[in-house]
Amino acid sequence: MRLIILTLVTLLAFAANSLLNRGALQYELIGPGEFATLRVAFGALTLFILLAWRNKSLPKAKPLQFKGVVGLASYMVGFSYAYVNLDAGLGALILFGTVQVVMFAAAAFSGERLSAYRWLGAVIALLGLVVLFLPDKEVNLPFNGVLLMLVAAFGWALYSLEGRKVSDPLLTSTWNFIYVLPITLLALLISGDSVLITFSGVLLALVSGAIMSGLGYALWYWVLPQLDVTVGALAQLLVPVFALILGALFLQEVVSLRATVAAALIIGGVAAGSLLKR
Repeated sequence: MRLIILTLVTLLAFAANSLLNRGALQYELIGPGEFATLRVAFGALTLFILLAWRNKSLPKAKPLQFKGVVGLASYMVGFSYAYVNLDAGLGALILFGTVQVVMFAAAAFSGERLSAYRWLGAVIALLGLVVLFLPDKEVNLPFNGVLLMLVAAFGWALYSLEGRKVSDPLLTSTWNFIYVLPITLLALLISGDSVLITFSGVLLALVSGAIMSGLGYALWYWVLPQLDVTVGALAQLLVPVFALILGALFLQEVVSLRATVAAALIIGGVAAGSLLKR
C-alpha cells in the first residue's frame, strides 16, 4: 500500500508541473523564461542537497553529458514557453503522447526487435495525436504552443533515452540541472521579453522546481526499481489524465470530447505497446 501511495504522489507531482507552469503564466504572475530559470535553479539546489546528504560530503563535479543536457534544456525551455497559450491538460497530452511515439521510433531505428504489439501501440498512440491536432473550434491548439511543446517532447525523449545508460540517476540528474541553468538564462536573455516576476510566481516556480521536479524525480527513481516494468510503464500513462483533471478543476479548462478521445487513444496505444506480451 505504501508503494502504491508513493507512486501516485510522484505521478501527481509530474502532472502538477503542467498545472503550476500554466497557472503562473495564465495569471501573469511570472514570465515563461523566468519560470523555467527558477524551476531549474530550485531543482538543481534541491538535488544538490539530496546528493550531498546521501554522500555525506559535497558532490564532486561530473563531466557534462551533451545529449542529456541538450535534452533537458529543450524540455525545460520548450515546456515553459509552450504554456504561455496552451492549456495544461492538452499540453501534457501532446508531451507524453509525442514522447512515447518518439521512443518507439528510436527503439525501432536502433535495431531493437519490436513485437507486433509495440508497433500496434505506436500506431494507436500516433492516431491519438492526429485526432488531437485536427482543426476544431472547440479545442484551442495555438501553433506556437504546440510547436514548443513538441520541442519539449523531443527533448524529454532524448533525455529519457540517455537516462537508460545512467548508473547513478541522482548524481547525473543533479549535474544535468546545474549545467542546464545557464542555458535557461541564455534563453531568457535572447527572448527579449520584459522581466516579469512576482512573489507568487517565484513561489510557484519554487514548488515546481524543488518539490515537483527535484523531490519528484528523486522519489520516482526510488519507486521505479520496486515496480514491475509493465506496472511502471502503465503508471506513467496516468500523468496526462491527472493533468486534464487538475486543469479542469483549478484552471477552469474545458475538456472536450475530442481531447478525451485523443487521450484514450494515446493512453490505450502506449498501454498496448507496453503491457501486452510478445
